[in-house]
Amino acid sequence: MDRNDFTGLRSRIAQAQTVHAVGRVRSVDGTVIWIRGLAHLACIGDRLRLYRADGILDGEVLRIREDLVAMLPDEGADGVSQGDRVALVGAPTLAPADSWIGRVVDPYGKPLDGMPLSPGPRRRPFRASPPPAAQRRGLGERLETGLAVFDTLLPIVEGQRVGLFAGSGVGKSRLLASLARGMSADIVVLALVGERGREVHDFVHAVLGPEGMARSIVVAATSDRSPLERRRCPLAAMTIAEHFRDQGHHVLYLADSITRFAEAHREVAVAAGEMPALRGFPPSTAHQIMRLAERAGPGLPGTGNITAVFSVLVAGSDMDEPVADILRGVLDGHVVLSREIAERGRFPAVDVLRSVSRSLPEAANDEENAAILQARQLLGAYARSETMIRAGLYRDGEDPVLDRAIRIWGDLDAFIGEPSPNGSEAAFGRLRLLLRRAQTPAPAPQRPGNRPMARTAGGRQ
Repeated sequence: MDRNDFTGLRSRIAQAQTVHAVGRVRSVDGTVIWIRGLAHLACIGDRLRLYRADGILDGEVLRIREDLVAMLPDEGADGVSQGDRVALVGAPTLAPADSWIGRVVDPYGKPLDGMPLSPGPRRRPFRASPPPAAQRRGLGERLETGLAVFDTLLPIVEGQRVGLFAGSGVGKSRLLASLARGMSADIVVLALVGERGREVHDFVHAVLGPEGMARSIVVAATSDRSPLERRRCPLAAMTIAEHFRDQGHHVLYLADSITRFAEAHREVAVAAGEMPALRGFPPSTAHQIMRLAERAGPGLPGTGNITAVFSVLVAGSDMDEPVADILRGVLDGHVVLSREIAERGRFPAVDVLRSVSRSLPEAANDEENAAILQARQLLGAYARSETMIRAGLYRDGEDPVLDRAIRIWGDLDAFIGEPSPNGSEAAFGRLRLLLRRAQTPAPAPQRPGNRPMARTAGGRQ
C-alpha cells in the first residue's frame, strides 16, 4: 500500500460519523417527504438518509417548518411509509485529492469508472465563497489553445471566464474537448451536466482520449439522475478546481452545460415553493449562475487561477433567453457557434462577428490588434453584402474594401477553422499573410474583344 492509500484511509477514518440524529417520516406530499424530530438540528441543504423497507433513500433538506423538515429525495418516493427512520447526515462536502486526476466521479466524489477512489485530507463545501474582489489578481497571459481562431481573433487569457453559446448539434461538445486537449493548463476539470450515459462514455474515451484524460477530472451527472445531483455537478467540479487552484496550479474549468444546471435548479426551487418569474425560471436562478461564475477567475496572490468556459444551450439561437442573458452579463467574453456555419461544414462553427473577447486589446500587441481589427472589418463587409454578392449583383471595383473582403473571405473562413499546432505567433503570421494577399488586386479577366481569333480547320479566321 503506497502513501496515497494511507492518506485516503486516514481521511476516511477521520471523517467517519458514528452518531446521527434520527427522525421519522410523518407524511409524503408528492415528491416531498415531511419528517418530524429533526427541525431543531437540520439546516437547509443538509443531507438526509431514509431507511425504507426495500433499501436506503438519500435526499436533501429543502424546507424547515415549525417541527417538520421537508426532504427532497434523490429518487422517487416509492416504498416510503409513515414512521420510516431518517438520519441527519449533515452538510454535504467534497474532499478532492491529487489522485483524482484521470478519473470520472459523480458530484458526491464517488467513482464512476469502476475503480476505488480515496478522498483527500481536507473536506470542502460545495458552495464556497469567491475570493475577495479587492484582493484578486488581474487577468494573466494569453493562453495557447490549439485552435487558430482563439489564438488570434478571440484570445483567451489565464483567469478569463468565457461563455460558449450554441444550439444543439453544432459542435459544442467537440469544441470543449478540443480546448480540454489543446489549451495551456495544468489541470482540466469538466462538469458534464444532464448528458446521456452513452455520451459520457464516448466523451471520455473517444473524444478526450488518453491524452486528454491524463490531466483531467470529469464530474458527471447523467440525465437520469435527480435534479439535486444535476444541480450539484458544476458546483462539485468548481470545488475540485478550487482545490488545485489553491495549490498554485492553473486550472481549466469546462461546464457543459449551464442551461441544464439552471433547469435542475428550477426543479428544486419549484419543489421548495419558489414561483417561476423569468420566463419559467425562478428569481434565484440569476444568483445561482452568477455565484458559480464568480468562483472562477484569478485567485489570490500565492495561488493559481481558474480559466472557465461555460457552455449555454440556446434554443433557436435565442441569445436573449434568460440563462444566456444572465451569463453573458457576468463573463469576460462570449463565443457564439452558428448553425449555418456548421451546416456548410466548417468546424469549429464560431461566428466571429457575434463573438467577443474582453481580454482585448490588452491580450495582443499593437500589430496583432491591427490585424484583428482588419480581419473583423473584412468579415463584416462581406457579411453585410453577402446576399448581393451571391446573387451576382455586385461588380468589382465599386467598393475597394468589399473587393478585398471578397478576395480574402474563403481563405479567412478556412483559417478560422484551422488548428494552431505551432502557437499564437505562427497563427498571427498566417493571418497577416492572408491580409497582405487581400491587398493585391486579382488579375483582370481578359475581354473577349482582346482575345486572338481561333483559326478554323481550313485556315480561315
